[in-house]
Amino acid sequence: MCLAVPGKILSITGEDVLRSGSVSFGGINKQVNLAYVPEAKVGDYVIVHVGFAISIVDEAEAKQTFEYLKQMGDLEELGPAS
Repeated sequence: MCLAVPGKILSITGEDVLRSGSVSFGGINKQVNLAYVPEAKVGDYVIVHVGFAISIVDEAEAKQTFEYLKQMGDLEELGPAS
């Protein structure tokens, strides 16, 4: 099953289609393409699907979604913390 997972942007590099950032998923950090959310900034929460941030969400919604995923045990797919 493919899931879109919320994460917090820690840093941003590049511009336009090369814009990417380090995103934290509850302590697991991954590089994510941010081209689809050009208005996103460091500290924002984004919904990530297959390596692409597809929308910005508020912090409360992101944390609630993350908690549901933890309860379901679906976070193991993210892999070990990096």
